[in-house]
Amino acid sequence: MGGVTAHVPGLLFDPSFASAPGAPRARLDVPEGERWNLGDIFPSWESWREAFDALDRRVKGYVARRGTLAGGPDALLAALRESDAMGQLAYKVWYFASLAHDEDQRDNQIGARRQQVQLLFAEWRQSTAWFNPELLAMSLETLRGWMDADAGLAVYRFMIENLFRQQEHVLDEKGEHLLSLAAQLTRVPDDAYEALSTADMRFPTIELSTGEAVQVTYPRYRALLATNRVQADRARAFEAHHGAFEASLNTYAALYNGVLQRDWYQARARGYASTLEAALHGDHIPVAVVENLIASARANVGSFQRYERLRRQVLRLDTYHLYDGAIPLVDFTERYPYQQVVDWIVASVAPLGPQYQQRLAAGFANRWVDIYENDGKRSGAYSAPVYGVHPYVLMNYNDTLDAAFTLAHEMGHSMHTVLSHERQPFVYSDYTIFVAEVPSTLSEALLLDHRLAHVTDPLERIVLLQHAIDGITGTFFTQVMFADWELQAHRLVEAGEPVTADVLSALYDATLRAYHGDAIDYDPLTRVTWARIPHFFGSPYYVYQYATCYASSARLLVGLRDADAAVREQTIARYLDLLAAGGSDYPMTLLQRAGIDLADPSTVGAVATLLDTLVDQLEEALGARGLL
Repeated sequence: MGGVTAHVPGLLFDPSFASAPGAPRARLDVPEGERWNLGDIFPSWESWREAFDALDRRVKGYVARRGTLAGGPDALLAALRESDAMGQLAYKVWYFASLAHDEDQRDNQIGARRQQVQLLFAEWRQSTAWFNPELLAMSLETLRGWMDADAGLAVYRFMIENLFRQQEHVLDEKGEHLLSLAAQLTRVPDDAYEALSTADMRFPTIELSTGEAVQVTYPRYRALLATNRVQADRARAFEAHHGAFEASLNTYAALYNGVLQRDWYQARARGYASTLEAALHGDHIPVAVVENLIASARANVGSFQRYERLRRQVLRLDTYHLYDGAIPLVDFTERYPYQQVVDWIVASVAPLGPQYQQRLAAGFANRWVDIYENDGKRSGAYSAPVYGVHPYVLMNYNDTLDAAFTLAHEMGHSMHTVLSHERQPFVYSDYTIFVAEVPSTLSEALLLDHRLAHVTDPLERIVLLQHAIDGITGTFFTQVMFADWELQAHRLVEAGEPVTADVLSALYDATLRAYHGDAIDYDPLTRVTWARIPHFFGSPYYVYQYATCYASSARLLVGLRDADAAVREQTIARYLDLLAAGGSDYPMTLLQRAGIDLADPSTVGAVATLLDTLVDQLEEALGARGLL
């Protein structure tokens, strides 16, 4: 356990969290201490309904401000502040329903309430569609004069000037209204994917070589690949889990085609040359950032493939498959109980200062986290930034090392939310995705540093080195590969090419081979992996940012490890300022202030160099144990 528990009240090891439950449970059977506390948002559904109705009234009333913006700075400021007030209320109304829905996605009553909020948001977009065109019809110089003279209006300077930067892609009032009418339809592929993959999915149960029966749900499948040392068991789990997606592959292809067609429609409607340009323009990120990232990763896959060949050698496998990529290289069966990992995570952030550390500890103590899997619960993990309350973290914790680092990852997001919401006015409280993965990946790196500094078992040291390498291969190379594939898929639609299950699977197979080469053996079902990647359906052009953010956090970590105390202090200050900056400037600018220049090829290229260095260290550690 981490040594900070004596200094941080409420984080003493709790034996009730000694291990994850052995089997999924009904939501009602989950103890209160293992669940997040949605009562911090609203005490009851009745209170939620009152807030929903209040938001509904404000949405309907906002249209009365149409035609008033040019009337003077007071009218404009009032409209902006009312928009902020609605936004703050909307955070609570949406997340109370959405988080409750994710507790058990089979609950149709809560699902219906969530849909009500989505419908209200669509109405909101319609009732405010006039705002941007009306503001853009004014003179920017006039607006700048107003902002210079009015401190309240000056708060919105970056937002207003950024809107004018994007002016050529803002439609007239009629056009914006038509796009707003289609807004509710844009979520259909994502919602359908969630329903098909979670609520309606029936993952099969397999029998392991031990005779144990295991249902290969998302979290249990991942746990099995990370813990079961029998290759035949991993192969059986892989075939069963991926086979569940193959059974509906044509449906998944139709849904993904819906995503692609939606993105291309929206890009063309706003006058963008491509879906990638449309996705990046809002954050003022050059298209070349993604294109160069992909090119750099493809040029440096040798270090990636070198690691996979090392794994095949150490594991003594005649064939090496994707489902062999998560198993530890050494026979180390340590489990990582939740509360023990909480203590480690709190201890690991000590380099960021005592205040940061104490606030992180308070988040754990105050039930920000929904810890374990239960029947019907959404898979995966996330941090939800509920403005005016606190972040909420969904986990499906299963006592694996991977789960431990996932928890650190999501708490990094959560602390970003806390600092951004505190320091920024509402209009800039939401940080961009391009910056979002910096604190999450840095948090993982700090946890790794902490464990390497305290581990005494040489086998566990090998496991941790492996985890560091897997962080690069998974967060950098694999995510760039995903970004590569989805960019190619979007370009199919842009070129007017057909999109079918066969086309998407062939494209995935070709992309997979470009990154893994002959370092792995390929299975027929690897071609359908695209169907089980939620980001493709829910947040296109998201995953590349894991890679850019990994490179950014690696650069920050160098400063935090510097022998010069002044350098460390400067790095901490710049990093915390980055988190507290929220969305108050363009993400490339914010990163540059923190000492990170993604336009410099060395920032990205250094990741491959780091991977080679870590593989050298792992080879040395394995050789010392006679494992090579």
